[in-house]
Amino acid sequence: MSETDTPATPAEAVSRVPDVVGVYGGGRMGAGIAHAFATAGARVIVIESTEDTVAAARQRIDASTSKSQSKGIDVPGTVVVDRDPTLLDEALLVVEAVPEIVELKQEVLAAIAKHAPAASIATNTSALSIDELAAALPRPQALIGLHFFNPVPVSELVEVVVGTHTDTRLVEVARGWVAGLGKTAITVKDSPGFASSRLGVALALEAMRMVEDGVASAEDIDRAMTLGYRHPAGPLTTTDIVGLDVRLGIAEHLAEELGPRFAPPQILRDKVAAGELGRKSGQGFYTW
Repeated sequence: MSETDTPATPAEAVSRVPDVVGVYGGGRMGAGIAHAFATAGARVIVIESTEDTVAAARQRIDASTSKSQSKGIDVPGTVVVDRDPTLLDEALLVVEAVPEIVELKQEVLAAIAKHAPAASIATNTSALSIDELAAALPRPQALIGLHFFNPVPVSELVEVVVGTHTDTRLVEVARGWVAGLGKTAITVKDSPGFASSRLGVALALEAMRMVEDGVASAEDIDRAMTLGYRHPAGPLTTTDIVGLDVRLGIAEHLAEELGPRFAPPQILRDKVAAGELGRKSGQGFYTW
């Protein structure tokens, strides 16, 4: 793809993923994103920073794809995990999937732009400003938000987040990528927490305050939402799955942007300080 190439038109983009996709970051979300694109038939290049993280990413992806194959789900694409970012020069799309730290994401996005100058770039941020992240790029119009949900291979939703400078054609192309993954896209403008994180965190923070105030147990608060409102999982179970540290970071960001109604409860700060991060640490609001 040359620098003069333009993205596919909306008609061409329907239900189609790029032939070659890069994913920068092979953690839980990055591995899941790689798996999803490979299931849709793409050749995926995952970039990690050290030999240890390369090995860990390979293990995550192999375990995830093996689980799918054991259920009879074909994974026709391929996934390569490497430390060499120059491999991204073949990619038509590169998805950034590193932790929710503005400076880190900007550094990674700048590296992607350097090694894949003609590619469209997506950030998997769940709450950070697309415009702020795009400031690190020579072509801010090439950046769009693709907010995937955990676990990525089986989740049905992707938020397509549109920055001030995002090319309008890229929005339709991105919706086509999501359709090609067999998922449903919602389109939201760049605003604090987008749609899903803003609503999900608001519910979870109130649930935490209820536990803190002794209104009810975590189990009963979750049952109120799963049985009374038919949510597939309660807000505290979901917090454990997402990670209490992740929820804390998002809440702090939303409180700074939208005001004290998003201020993290003390119970959340205390649990994170104690290393009770949810499912990944074995203890959060529940024991896993």
